[in-house]
Amino acid sequence: MKYSLITLACAALLAGCSASATRDQLQVQNATVLQTGFGAAQDAAAGAATPQWLDTYRGADNRKMADAVQQRLQALGARKDNYFGAKAQCWADAARQERGHFNHWGFVEEALREADRLTTSLETGNNLSAENPELRTATVVRPDVWQKILAAKSAPEFPTCIEAQRLTACSEVEMIHAGHEAWTRDFSDSAQRVDRVTQTLSGISAALEACKPPPVVSTPKIEPKITLRGDTTFRFDRGDAAGMLPDGRARLDQLIDDLKQVDDVRSIGIDGYTDRLGSDAYNRELSKKRADTVRHYLQRGGISVPMTARGHGKADPVVQCDERNREQLIECLAPNRRVEMNFTRSGPASGAQQPGD
Repeated sequence: MKYSLITLACAALLAGCSASATRDQLQVQNATVLQTGFGAAQDAAAGAATPQWLDTYRGADNRKMADAVQQRLQALGARKDNYFGAKAQCWADAARQERGHFNHWGFVEEALREADRLTTSLETGNNLSAENPELRTATVVRPDVWQKILAAKSAPEFPTCIEAQRLTACSEVEMIHAGHEAWTRDFSDSAQRVDRVTQTLSGISAALEACKPPPVVSTPKIEPKITLRGDTTFRFDRGDAAGMLPDGRARLDQLIDDLKQVDDVRSIGIDGYTDRLGSDAYNRELSKKRADTVRHYLQRGGISVPMTARGHGKADPVVQCDERNREQLIECLAPNRRVEMNFTRSGPASGAQQPGD
């Protein structure tokens, strides 16, 4: 089949547009990488090999070095099961992969040097650094992806989350590898590597989430005895549910929540008291009604432990008052108008009182 020159020209134009779009998506940071043709820079800033670089990497037997690094990593055993060991292995894998592609740009040497450096640090326990190197043969691509990776490294769970460390370390190596592909103007391969990293990000997040310690559930402290002030629990001279005050309901609601979170309360004794105003019979009935109302409120809230409710009238006053003004006297006697709850707890160390003590 023959193609017209116009068809071939259009195909070339579309291919060029596609490469440019891929390059733009990579957000390449090095301006020299964007240069092509005879106008492209050839200096050290553009990645040209300097004498210092050649002195460092020239003459190394890559195959022997790769085999030696791999053997040393294996010899580390469990000591390599962390961020640094994973990163050393991923650098060794990247070097092996590019050597298989007959890469002569210098990336193989740089990757092996990183693998060797990290392995040496693991062997000695010295100079372990999570910083990423600036390679001559790589440029920065997709800063947004790098930000997500670095955010994972700063998570509180990261230092103890081995799986997140492994995924993050290899993602960093893969991003630098993608930067090498972009540096060689292979933008398509670079984009593919970045895509693999972005797919790994969810795995890093999941690993960090799995490493979060379970939330600390604080068991509420229930005192052996709780006193409900009458004037904050009931309206004056009232003891029925309709006469309960908002503060009293809130206090009992909180008590219900607390009781549901403990399992050592065996019984509750509820004792109602009044002040000395009124007849003895009336006060006994009012105090019993208040105790019964509290008991029923707890039962309706789901508390099923045995409960006793008793009324003691004006017995056991907390304060003595002799004010002549009735309003002032009522106010002074307020502490006597109360409901006391005594909790029987299981276990010898509970220190709880028996109901009615």
